[in-house]
Amino acid sequence: MILCDARHAQQTRVSCLKNFAAALFLLALIVSAPACADRQQDPQLGKLLEQALAAGACFEDKFDEQVWFAAMEPKLKPLLKDPRERQELLHHVHCEARRLQLPPGLVMAVIDVESRFDRWAVSSAGAVGLMQVMPFWPRQLGMTNQELVRIPQNLRMGCTILKFYLDRERGDYTRALARYNGSVGRRNYADLVLERLARRWHYN
Repeated sequence: MILCDARHAQQTRVSCLKNFAAALFLLALIVSAPACADRQQDPQLGKLLEQALAAGACFEDKFDEQVWFAAMEPKLKPLLKDPRERQELLHHVHCEARRLQLPPGLVMAVIDVESRFDRWAVSSAGAVGLMQVMPFWPRQLGMTNQELVRIPQNLRMGCTILKFYLDRERGDYTRALARYNGSVGRRNYADLVLERLARRWHYN
């Protein structure tokens, strides 16, 4: 009986040590994990988005837009079948990129990776539309949820957010894209966007 009690006590100690070691390992993983990015939650973004949505239509240079359309429409056609939707998307990408001094090809690459040009796309985190805008913005900005799947509003918001992070990171595409995606400390997303930019959407 004494021997059985001793064995039981030893087994209990071993079990406790294993549980303690597992807890230490889990804590080490948490501490060493990369910090999460803003994921569109920076407090300064709300004011910028409010101003962007209140702004009027941006000025368009018709010749520049025609050159842009001629270069991008054949590349977009296999991914977006509706010609009216293609034209609307290309118009607003060009318009917002000019308004914010963003590379329009970079915007196309972000859309490609984020939603594959599906304006109805919804991520597992609830991000919506072409540029995967987070769903808390309509409530904060007095919008309806349906506006997130509309091309003009989604692109204006997505481009404003992208520009905010590019400015914050002083033009560092890799870090800005990681913040946009919520993956600071990891390169997978940024590398994928930059690969799409170089291979498919580069535009001078």
